Amino acid sequence: MDEPRICTVITCGDTDAIRRAEPLSELFELRMDLVGDGWHKLVPHLHKPWIATMRDIPHRGKFAGSEAERVNELMRAVELGAAIVDIELDCPSLIETVKRIKSSARCLISYHNWDETPPPEQLSIIVKQQLAAGADICKVVTMAGNINNSLAVLELPGRFPGIDIISFSMGPAGTLSRVLSPLAGGYLTYASLDDSAGSAPGQISVELLRGIYRTIAL
Repeated sequence: MDEPRICTVITCGDTDAIRRAEPLSELFELRMDLVGDGWHKLVPHLHKPWIATMRDIPHRGKFAGSEAERVNELMRAVELGAAIVDIELDCPSLIETVKRIKSSARCLISYHNWDETPPPEQLSIIVKQQLAAGADICKVVTMAGNINNSLAVLELPGRFPGIDIISFSMGPAGTLSRVLSPLAGGYLTYASLDDSAGSAPGQISVELLRGIYRTIAL
């Protein structure tokens, strides 16, 4: 079995932390909205493939500009070398934006539910909607109220063989699903640079997560 793929999320301009995380990570996610206006200055420090993500305020991010400005920033990231771009399923310009992204990078279409975990059949419908919109990678992340919620999300990759799916749960009840996701067939899981730099509830540091995987492999 291949080693689980970890994507370390960059939420600040700490280049020393990025350097420490590099050997523990397969790729990075650059949260452009959380880093702020100087996000592009971090690109020369990224020596692994990276995902460009610019969340606006309605999607629990910090970008306060227009949708056109947000998409333009994402396309700037593609020009600077982003291998993957994350765009939300409910993006108002989804089809047009996906076409622009796919001209030069892979497109990750994401769905986040910060309140609950929908029923399994609804989760499958969400993946089908992402694929219909042109997703190269589908991401489905929900808030877990209990372990059953996490199990429902972890089952998604098995329902769509051959499709790159990222699926896990947020919150205390979902932390274990972050660890198990790539072991259950998920494309990757996310980790923070350190214990103080998480981008979502339940996210753990790349050092801790890689340590868990190495322990499991012993």
